[in-house]
Amino acid sequence: MKLMKAIFGDRFFAYLMKQTFYGQFVAGEDRIKIVPTLERLRSFGVKPILDYSVEEDLSQEEAEKREVESSLSSTGTNPGDADSLPQYSVDKTFADRRYKVQSARTYFYLNEATCERNMETFLECLDAVKGATFGTGITAIKLTALGRPQLLLQVSEVIMQARRYMMDLAGSTGNILTHHKTIQDLERYLGHVADKAEVKEFLKKVTSDKDGILHLFPWTGIINEDCQLSETFRVPDPVTGQMRRLISKIPPKEEEMFRNMIRRLNTIVKAAQDLDVRIMIDAEQTYFQPAISRITLEMMRRYNTEKAIVFNTYQCYLKDTYKEVCTDLEQAKRQNFYFGAKLVRGAYIEQERARAAALGYEDPTNPSFEATTEMYHKTLTECLRRIRILKDTNVDPKKIAIMVASHNEDTVRFAIEQMKEIGILPEDKVICFGQLLGMCDYITFPLGQAGYSAYKYIPYGPVNEVLPYLSRRAQENKGVLQKIKKEKRLLLSEITKRLAKGQLFYKPKGKYVPI
Repeated sequence: MKLMKAIFGDRFFAYLMKQTFYGQFVAGEDRIKIVPTLERLRSFGVKPILDYSVEEDLSQEEAEKREVESSLSSTGTNPGDADSLPQYSVDKTFADRRYKVQSARTYFYLNEATCERNMETFLECLDAVKGATFGTGITAIKLTALGRPQLLLQVSEVIMQARRYMMDLAGSTGNILTHHKTIQDLERYLGHVADKAEVKEFLKKVTSDKDGILHLFPWTGIINEDCQLSETFRVPDPVTGQMRRLISKIPPKEEEMFRNMIRRLNTIVKAAQDLDVRIMIDAEQTYFQPAISRITLEMMRRYNTEKAIVFNTYQCYLKDTYKEVCTDLEQAKRQNFYFGAKLVRGAYIEQERARAAALGYEDPTNPSFEATTEMYHKTLTECLRRIRILKDTNVDPKKIAIMVASHNEDTVRFAIEQMKEIGILPEDKVICFGQLLGMCDYITFPLGQAGYSAYKYIPYGPVNEVLPYLSRRAQENKGVLQKIKKEKRLLLSEITKRLAKGQLFYKPKGKYVPI
């Protein structure tokens, strides 16, 4: 693309892109120019997920430099040092997070000012959703755009270390929340040290209810802007009773950076709540994801009190997805908030496999496409089953809201058949479907016209600034189009019909009436 730009010049290159690749996969340059695309989609019953898809055009060397520097503490320690888990360390080989990733936008931390600008961009997206979609749209955001990645690495490792600690208590694998262990069980586990003052203070702060322990730590505090990470994540040693940190000591400046990240996210979600629009927090690499999911769940607990405003994203190519979704559904039920989830197959599978092999930890991904499909369908079925229970017990079924984000026709058909089987109607508006702009229109548009909640994931932004994202999307679509024989056949058939009728540039007009 850079070569074409050099040959043809900026203006002609921009025009060429708008008539071809950019015009196919990007809605426009700004919130005004995307309106015709949004209106056309709405006429067919399709709603938008807006994503301002600007990316810095960084070299691999610059991307690696930024990632390594921002993933190390100013104390010089790596989140993966000492007794920590290798998955949560930074490694230069995989520091360019664009490696083997086509479809996901990537942010590389530069400084706090850049994160502030990213926050302002997300706020502008929310305004665009409210103004151009009458509140029916959604904004997608990434947490790595809002803060220093080192902090997400450290919090992710804390979560996994805490799970190990609780596995010793539970005596088996899995999350403590699903084992219904009580404070009394924890006291027995701590044995003779349970009477120590610091241990008693720790036990007071454990989050629990009548069904048992929910969390070891007061996670509700992590989304407060006065949270101190170093002091929050401490557990008693069951032998000595001494309190030990599950996170290395974080300097005051980095503690402030974490509070800034939380402040930015709070600002965005509060704006979404005030505007009455929804927000989806994208999934990212597995070494960030435990922290992203935990922060997102706490945002749900705070803001999803009357409807699902905040949605988390779950990647079904991961082995633990079903278990994670069940755990999070259980937390939503016990803490009485609305649960929102987007189910995807995932964007980072090749990178995750390569990184696990290189750093020597267990591959977190499913072994095959078929296993990923099975995981997707199993997870979706569990969500639908719980929605049915809500309906049968006269509880608001919208307490669980799910987006089936898939280009796989069989998965979309499976979802529709399961909805019919357990009695969930399109007008219940608890299940929605999503595909990318410019892809699988033969799935999205019939869904919208049939009264299902159908969405297009819509990138927008200036031509030159969207090119880094588009160039990787081009590589993805090259592979995808080799597989989608049906879509190519349908497109060829439509072109042939239009040529025969002399309507090559015909644009159908939708007349959708909401159900």
